[in-house]
Amino acid sequence: MKNKDYHSILRLCRKNSLHRRYSLYFILSLFILHFSFLTIIACSGHHEHIAPAVNDQDSLPFLTAHGISNLISDSGLISYKIVAEDWYIYTTQPQEWKFLKGLFLEKFDTTFHVEWHVQSDTAYCHNNRIWELRGRVVILNREGDLFETEELFWDMDEHEMWNTMFMTITKPTTQQQLQGYNFRSNEEMTDYRIENSAGYTPAKEEADSPTDEPKEERASQADSRRAQQGQ
Repeated sequence: MKNKDYHSILRLCRKNSLHRRYSLYFILSLFILHFSFLTIIACSGHHEHIAPAVNDQDSLPFLTAHGISNLISDSGLISYKIVAEDWYIYTTQPQEWKFLKGLFLEKFDTTFHVEWHVQSDTAYCHNNRIWELRGRVVILNREGDLFETEELFWDMDEHEMWNTMFMTITKPTTQQQLQGYNFRSNEEMTDYRIENSAGYTPAKEEADSPTDEPKEERASQADSRRAQQGQ
């Protein structure tokens, strides 16, 4: 083979090798572009369900107090007394108080006499305005009326109390009892109504009149009259 022909064949092989390399690069580039396009389409149609970021204030109380016996004032006057084992204060909006281990609360009038007191297993106060009492809820007003239920709401701005669960009202002085649902009352728990109500009043035992005579004395008198008739 001539030297000229050898160089021609060598150049031809080099060109074919370059063409194959460029073809491989081109096919690889097309494959990468196609895969990227499919990835973009798939991602554009997929929406991940991600929850918003959790703030410490959403789950942790701003202030926690234990063994509470505290007086609370309203308009410059001491109006309430709170006794609780635990008191959790949250600064979320709206603000919230939680009494998860029970609550005892007294309400005073302007002369610092107790208008009523309430005790419940669990209590919440929403936005320093709406109270939510749950569990065994027991209220005793100034007149001695006893209210027992499992749920009670108290609006401090509207000065109202209400619930939709079963309510039992007992008057200790007369032992009268009233039961029903959809209870609503004023804040003093003295003017209230209840729907679907039913109740009872214990019957009084009839006492013997002072003119009634003992059975023995009446029997002896009857025997005397019969003896006189026989004579």
